Amino acid sequence: MAHNAVARETLFALRETIARLEGKPVPALAAAEHAVLAGLSPVSRPPGPKAPKVLSTGVPDLDAVLQGGFPLDALTEIRSSSLRDAGATTGFALALTARLRTRDGEAGLSPVLWIGERMAMLEAGLPYALGLRDFGVAPRGFLYAAPRKLDEALWLAEAALASAAFTLVVLEVRGNPNHFGLTESRRLSLRAKAAGRPLFVLRQAGEEEASSALLRLHVEPAPASARSLPDGSMLGGSIGNPSFRLNLEKSRNPAPLSFVLEWNAHDRQFSPVSQYPALVARPAAYPGAQLSAPADRSDRPQAMGSVLAYHRAS
Repeated sequence: MAHNAVARETLFALRETIARLEGKPVPALAAAEHAVLAGLSPVSRPPGPKAPKVLSTGVPDLDAVLQGGFPLDALTEIRSSSLRDAGATTGFALALTARLRTRDGEAGLSPVLWIGERMAMLEAGLPYALGLRDFGVAPRGFLYAAPRKLDEALWLAEAALASAAFTLVVLEVRGNPNHFGLTESRRLSLRAKAAGRPLFVLRQAGEEEASSALLRLHVEPAPASARSLPDGSMLGGSIGNPSFRLNLEKSRNPAPLSFVLEWNAHDRQFSPVSQYPALVARPAAYPGAQLSAPADRSDRPQAMGSVLAYHRAS
């Protein structure tokens, strides 16, 4: 009897460990029998699974699709199709960082680790302190790491998640490298789940591929509206807040959805954009012909003269 009890206890412990690693609730039957074997009363049973931690975007329609917001204990992938859209993916990630710091109520000083893979750094550039501030992110507490190799970047991201010292870890890579596949993303996803910390993977100029990301978004820039004046009118010819077009490629929603959001760095708030701003036709600064007619030569190529054919030397 004692041997059977020990075997069942070991089996229940393994089930609980696997469930926690996969982010699933502990099986009810295993928890009940574990309480019986441990001599616990029904009142002292362990509590049920906690509500998932999410970061609200402030846009009701998007939060409803995401079941509350962006997950804060999982891997989220944000990708762009080309390097010319790297600013959009970086800006959207910075906007989420600003909202996360505001949510924590730490005056924007919660530590954030941004890991830039070497190829992504060479193509997309480095975070700039003044640019961070313009997006609502205080440079203080914002750490940037530039490993020389992708393997070192993956190791650093995994170690940062395991330490649970950072509010957010961002891993920026270029394209679809061979050493960052399903196995590596699975390991990072389990680390984020176990530590209860979010991991954003910025895939610059990357294609869709199989990964363990709980959420994957395709981000591209959208036309910005004009700046609004105190009287409510729009300042013609000006450029307002940045806008992003989001396509949910992988989420809990079965159908892909698209949203256009505008980011207000001062209020650290997203707002939906229902329609694009109308393009205003502007007259040319110097109307008329762009180039003057040639004065000393003809405006068309001259006909070729006689052609002399040479014999082949060999």
